[in-house]
Amino acid sequence: MRENTSSSELMEIQPTIIRFTKMLAAVLKVDAEVVDANLVRIAGTGPYNQHFGKKLNTSSRLFRYIIETKEEKSLIKSQTDPLCKDCTSSDGCDETAFLGVPILLEDRCIGVISLVAFNQASQQVIQENVLIFSDYIKHIAQLVTAKLEEKHTSSHGLQEVFINLIDNMDQGVLVLDENDYVKYANQPALKSLALSRNDFQKTRIKIRPLTHCKNSTESQQQDIISFGGREELLVGRFNNAQSHKLFLMSFHQPHVVPMSSESNAVFVDTIGESKKMPHIKSLMNKIASSPSSVLINGESGTGKEVIANAIHKLSQRAKNPFIAINCATIPNQLLESELFGYVKGAFTGASSNGRVGLIQAANKGTLFLDEIGDMSMQLQAKLLRVLETREITPVGSNKALTVDIRIISATNRNFTDLIANNEFREDLYYRLNVIPLHLPALKEREGDVPLLINYFIDIHTRKLGVSYPGITEQALNCLTQYHWPGNVRELSNLIEYLINIVPDGDKIDIDLLPHIYK
Repeated sequence: MRENTSSSELMEIQPTIIRFTKMLAAVLKVDAEVVDANLVRIAGTGPYNQHFGKKLNTSSRLFRYIIETKEEKSLIKSQTDPLCKDCTSSDGCDETAFLGVPILLEDRCIGVISLVAFNQASQQVIQENVLIFSDYIKHIAQLVTAKLEEKHTSSHGLQEVFINLIDNMDQGVLVLDENDYVKYANQPALKSLALSRNDFQKTRIKIRPLTHCKNSTESQQQDIISFGGREELLVGRFNNAQSHKLFLMSFHQPHVVPMSSESNAVFVDTIGESKKMPHIKSLMNKIASSPSSVLINGESGTGKEVIANAIHKLSQRAKNPFIAINCATIPNQLLESELFGYVKGAFTGASSNGRVGLIQAANKGTLFLDEIGDMSMQLQAKLLRVLETREITPVGSNKALTVDIRIISATNRNFTDLIANNEFREDLYYRLNVIPLHLPALKEREGDVPLLINYFIDIHTRKLGVSYPGITEQALNCLTQYHWPGNVRELSNLIEYLINIVPDGDKIDIDLLPHIYK
C-alpha cells in the first residue's frame, strides 16, 4: 500500500516534476530521469522523454538498489559495475554514466532522480561534477518532498516549489506565460538585464533566435530579447513547458549589446569594452559626419576594415557605396586602372567598353584604401591630386571627372620610416592623416577576448547553420591568456575552425584547441 501511495503522490505533481526535470537537464547539460518507487517513469529527457506513467520494462537494477538502500549511486562506466554484471539489458544499454539520488519522504524512498550520460562528453561532465551535481539533485528532492509532506498541496504551493527552485539557481531564468508576459525572473536574470523586479511587472517579452538551425533546442544559441522598447542579445536556451515558457540563460553571457539605436547596431561589429575601445567608438561617432580623410593605423588583423566600414555606416554616406581595395595585393601597373578606370583603347588588352574605376564607383560614398603604405610613388602623386581637386582622369582619357568621396586609408607600417626612406610622400601623408585613429593589438585589449569569442561563435554558427555550442571555462582561460600575434583575424579564424569540429551538443573544450593555444 505504501508503494501505491508513493506512486500516486509523485504522479499528483507530475507536470511540476516534468518541468523541473527539463530545467535540470538544460542547466547541467546531461539527460535526466525520474521514477517512482514502483519504477514508473514520472519524467525524463532525451531518450527517456517518453512512456511517462508506464513501468520500466528493463531490469532497472540501479533504481532498485537506490530504492532499497535509500542511498545515492554514481557510476562512470555503467556496464562495468557489479550491479550491471548480470543485467539482462546490458547489451542494449547506451548509458555511459549514471548518478541517482533517492527522493525520501518520512524515511521512505518514494522515487529516484537520476542524471544519465549517453556519450563520452556527457560522461566527463558527470565525472568532473559528481559532488556538485549530487548536492543539486538532493536540494531539488528536498524541495519536492517538503511540499509532498503537506497534506493538501495547493496549486499555489506547487508554484512556490517552482519559484524556490529558480531562486536557488546560479543561472538566469525568465518564466513567461502562454501570452509571453513575464511571470517571474530570478536575480541572475535581473542582473544580466540590469533591471529590478518591478521593471518586469506586466511586461511582455519577445524572444527570437539569431542562430537558425535544426537542433537549436538541444544547445545554447544567441537570442534577441525584446521588451519595453529595448532589445538585448543573450546566450541561452528557450523551452516551452506546458503553460509556461522558460528562457535559461548561459552561465557565461557575452556583453549585453543594446540594439535599440542605429549607431549601437553598427557597434555590434565593433566588439570591445577594454580601456581604449570606448574612446575609439566615441571618436568614430564624432568623425562620422565629417568629409575629412581618416588614417587608421594598427597591426595586421586588428580590424581596420571593420572600423572603416563602421565609420561609413555611421555617416550620411551610409546609403552609398563603401568600396574597399587592398593596395598591397594588386600589382602597381594594374592598381592605377583599378582606381582611376580607363577608356576604350587605353592600352593593349583593355576592355572595348572601357572600365569605371573604384574611385568613381565610390562617388557619394567612401573609398577604403587598405595597406596604403605599399602604394607606388607614381600612384601616390595621382592620389594626392584627387584629394586636392576632387577630380579623376581615367587612363587614356584627357577629360577630368568630378567625384565626391571620403577616403579612409589604413596601414600597419611606420610612416615616419617610409617618409625618411623616400617610400611615401610626406604631403600625401598629411592629406590622409587629417584624422588619425590607432587600433590597439588584441593583446593590449584586456577583457575583450571573451567578448570577441562569444561574438565570433555567433557569427560562425549562423554562417555554418549549426547550434551555438558555448565554451568551457578552461578553454576560455587558455584563449584569454594567449598573446594573439594575428590579432582579431587570428581569433576569428580559430573560432571558425572550432565551430567546424566541435561535436553536436558539446561545448568547445581545451582538448579541441590546437597545441599552440594551450
